[in-house]
Amino acid sequence: MEEATGLTFHPMDQFIVKPLFGGGEVHWYTPTNVTLWMAVVALAIIALLVMGTRGRAIVPNRAQSVAELSYGMVHKMIEDIAGKDGLKYFPYIMTLFMFITVSNFAGLLPKAFTVTSHIAVTGVLALAVFVSVTAIGFIKNGAHFLDLFWVRSAPLAIRPVLAVIEVISYFVRPVSHSIRLAGNMIAGHAVIKVFAGFAAIAAVAPVSILAVVGMYAFEILVAFIQAYVFTILTCVYLKDALHPSH
Repeated sequence: MEEATGLTFHPMDQFIVKPLFGGGEVHWYTPTNVTLWMAVVALAIIALLVMGTRGRAIVPNRAQSVAELSYGMVHKMIEDIAGKDGLKYFPYIMTLFMFITVSNFAGLLPKAFTVTSHIAVTGVLALAVFVSVTAIGFIKNGAHFLDLFWVRSAPLAIRPVLAVIEVISYFVRPVSHSIRLAGNMIAGHAVIKVFAGFAAIAAVAPVSILAVVGMYAFEILVAFIQAYVFTILTCVYLKDALHPSH
């Protein structure tokens, strides 16, 4: 492949799922680099939220400050978007936010694997949100949950057409929810790898290094924004489930 393309680096190789022990095929039970980094992310979150806040100091240390800021931001986000009724689902949404945020930032470490770059991961997260909010909608509202698809403010003649559009857009939610996160993670990391590949060419090395630094700084911003967007959309979907009337 290298002879055919002339490339000595392949930007997409960093997203290959590999077994941790030996080679061979990857089965559902095979420990891989994905499961390893998911475990690392889980331990990092526990260390931050449990160990970092154990002292509960009046003057917080850095870990406690980050934990408290994250808690306050997600709490306010849920209350502002979904209302006080949505706060009972705070633990789940907080878990989503922390997992995605820490996964995104962990993927920026050298030799790390970005688990949120795989649609298998983001797809499960998005599907879990979709199933959960749909179940909440029917449990809380019964058949009235279907009011979400019936735009009463529109003229009666076009309501059926709008209802079809609303149903389609509703079932597309998990697709857009998952692809947005995975796509942004893949794109940013691939661009960094491409720029890094040109650093070996002396004529363009300075420009390439500056591009890598700039793109890396941008990816730090994107890592947080994508976690924030995923969480906000989850809160919006929860609001629709709790208050389905247009």
